[in-house]
Amino acid sequence: MSKTRVFLVGAGPGDPRLITVRAAELLRKADAVVYDRLVDKRVIDLASELAERFDVGKHPRGQFFFEEGVSPRRIKSDATDELSKRGSSRGSIDQAAINDLLIELASRYECVVRLKGGDPFVFGRGGEEALALLKAGVPFEVVPGITSAVAVPCYAGVPVTHRGISSCVTVVAGHLDSGGGQVEWEEIAKLSGTIVILMGVAHRAEIADRLMRGGLSGDTAVLAVSQGTLPYQRSVRMKLRDLGRTELGSPATIVVGSVAEFNLSWFERLPLFGWTVVVTRASEKASGLTAMLEEHGAFVLEAPVIKKVPARDGGKSLKEAAQRLREYDWVVFTSPNSVDELLSVVPDLRYLGAVKIAAIGQGTESALNNWHLKADLLPHEAVAESLATALINLSGPAGPRVLFPKAAGAREVLGNLLRESGWQVDEVEAYRTEVGEADPTMAEAISKANAITFTSSSTVTNFVKLFGKRTVPPVVACIGPVTAQTAASEGLQVSVVASQHSLEGLVDSLVEYAISVSTPPLDGSSV
Repeated sequence: MSKTRVFLVGAGPGDPRLITVRAAELLRKADAVVYDRLVDKRVIDLASELAERFDVGKHPRGQFFFEEGVSPRRIKSDATDELSKRGSSRGSIDQAAINDLLIELASRYECVVRLKGGDPFVFGRGGEEALALLKAGVPFEVVPGITSAVAVPCYAGVPVTHRGISSCVTVVAGHLDSGGGQVEWEEIAKLSGTIVILMGVAHRAEIADRLMRGGLSGDTAVLAVSQGTLPYQRSVRMKLRDLGRTELGSPATIVVGSVAEFNLSWFERLPLFGWTVVVTRASEKASGLTAMLEEHGAFVLEAPVIKKVPARDGGKSLKEAAQRLREYDWVVFTSPNSVDELLSVVPDLRYLGAVKIAAIGQGTESALNNWHLKADLLPHEAVAESLATALINLSGPAGPRVLFPKAAGAREVLGNLLRESGWQVDEVEAYRTEVGEADPTMAEAISKANAITFTSSSTVTNFVKLFGKRTVPPVVACIGPVTAQTAASEGLQVSVVASQHSLEGLVDSLVEYAISVSTPPLDGSSV
């Protein structure tokens, strides 16, 4: 029995965190992913790097095109050739070409994921794809997604049903589709409850006029939400009579009815909603900070200005030190990277034995926890000077021996202070950092952001090298005083210094600042 199956998967209303557990599970094991234009890239990136990716969304000029670096020629078939022809020949995408592609992919792969915005069976033409697969004898499964008809009003603080006000919801497609017939708006106006209109921005004036002709009052409350569930969501409230002449973004979800008078806003009241924040950490380390900022409503631009590379000797010295781990009284970690680099080459964690562990701050402590280890010492302030003082105060026998795995070029303060107090310090290069690569398309977006975060001195200096001072957003937020001092030495005006020198502390301090200023500062230079 063939294991091949095509999965018609709902990607949700926009926010990538709103996909289902089942959807994420399927993406991770997909051999091929076929997706629409509006599906968030972070959802698509859940798929393996080895998975074929096909963008079959509608683009300007009605063209299909495949993701850069993924050639459709890797699958030789009439379906993929015809896909491009049909997509570029008219102003709309040929659904038959997509159906053919799914059938073709099913003949070659076991797990084909068809990602569709919202729910595949709610104005997603998922039914047409399922019928085509059924006719071709291709097994399929449908994975529901959260539809924007419910999620977007929720994110704008409007319940589509409410006891005593609305007990039913009518969801209508607002675009004119010759295949589905004309919508009888006058008849819909006679229905009780809430009307939710999807894809109706272009025809909103006609829709409003016909609803009023059908009996709805021009004073009926209307809510229109563009880019719903995303950090740049925009909610506009109006009366039905004003819908046609009110400027709206697209795509938008339009809610008509008494419930639209509710304003149980929570998403747009998040402290960083409306803020664009730049994260400068290395790509592999950015996700944690990005997630924390998004939890508070921020739109995050990741601009990695630093990248981690192996030590100059390829890790030879670090491996040798790991073999001698039992000989040390202490091992001192001043970054999460140093934790991972050393512990990944320790033959057996029992080598630590009676060795005590010191960590400079909460981020480094969290990295230790990932290895099921706890720090014996955490200074009150996450700077080298405080860590050195705490270690010296705990010094037992004369001349404790400490292993200090560190980044090449890191500050010499800690090692020097310990040696001055009689400690034997073996400093070993665990890794190096290099300047990242500047993405010229990012410079303008960064300059229009509201804030930028720096988590180390090297992120400051590297950013200035790559993008220059003029692109720095008006609010500069630094993880601690050392990073802030580096920023100041580069001529940047620092607005936020984390009271706790950790990623959590950085986010908390930026949130406090945002609350204090009420509205995001205008883009511009902090120089």
